[in-house]
Amino acid sequence: MKLKLTTALALLAGLGGLSAAGATELRLSHQWSDKDVRHQVAQIVADEVAAADVDLQIKIFPSESLFKAREQYKPLSRGQLDMTVLPLSYAGGQQPAYNLTLMPGLVKNHDHAARLTSSPFMEALDKYMAQDDVMALVHGYLAGGFVGTEGCITAPDDVQGLQTRAAGKAFEQMLAGAGASIASMASSEIYNAMQTGVLDAANTSSSSFVSYRIYEQAACYTPPGDYALWFMYQPLLVNRSTFEGLDEAQQQALLDASAKAQAFYLEEAKKEDAESRRVFEEQGVEIRDMTAEEFEAWRKIAEATSYKAFVEDMDDDGQSLLDMALAVE
Repeated sequence: MKLKLTTALALLAGLGGLSAAGATELRLSHQWSDKDVRHQVAQIVADEVAAADVDLQIKIFPSESLFKAREQYKPLSRGQLDMTVLPLSYAGGQQPAYNLTLMPGLVKNHDHAARLTSSPFMEALDKYMAQDDVMALVHGYLAGGFVGTEGCITAPDDVQGLQTRAAGKAFEQMLAGAGASIASMASSEIYNAMQTGVLDAANTSSSSFVSYRIYEQAACYTPPGDYALWFMYQPLLVNRSTFEGLDEAQQQALLDASAKAQAFYLEEAKKEDAESRRVFEEQGVEIRDMTAEEFEAWRKIAEATSYKAFVEDMDDDGQSLLDMALAVE
């Protein structure tokens, strides 16, 4: 009997239900390395919860070691995974409302993003998550910009006739509306495409521009600053039933840890943008910021392309969700 009980406890520990010490253990999966800011966010939550001494532990599985990048939301919603950090737009096929979290011109800068995450728009998204038994613990947006091999990309006219890579379907729709030819590829392929003349311009995240050394192929870089088009919502999520199954002290420890991680996330996101600017400048690449007028010109094109397509793809809630997002100043 004793052997059978020990075996059962070991099995539960392997599944994330109990640790060997008897504490509740939650499994957190994500796609990034342990040096990435999103892993650091997860680690802060895990460390703070452990320090709270409430018999709750979080085991992190980085680098797609538990689930593939785009295969995490469904097991999370089914209770087969406890927590994850991922771009919510990955689950846009399951909940089309999530496509608004990677939409050009909805977010101007990081402070604007922070206001968006505490707005009625985010409350509306929370209701969609609840339908899938999911809730957000840590809100966070990461930003991106543009590079050009021959010139700067700040206004819609700058992409006319250029072979351009965009990060996300909505951005492809907007860029095509501005007269660009679209080349779809992973961000890891931008360097070679520029080097071989296949690509004239590209849009991706600040961290990808640096990590893939795209400055070696760029003549001009438009980093995120007071105005940027590309912002991607990448929260830390938890299975709602799992969270509600924790005792009050464990829930509070998780909420307190998440608040600390969210403050860190915002500051680090800003630092990533500043670092990308520094690296490109250091490499002799011209830097040109987007102006308020250029941002509004892009948004007008997005209204006629990306926003229009989103509303058509959604049910009756599409326009109201979009309006809630646009109402945040």
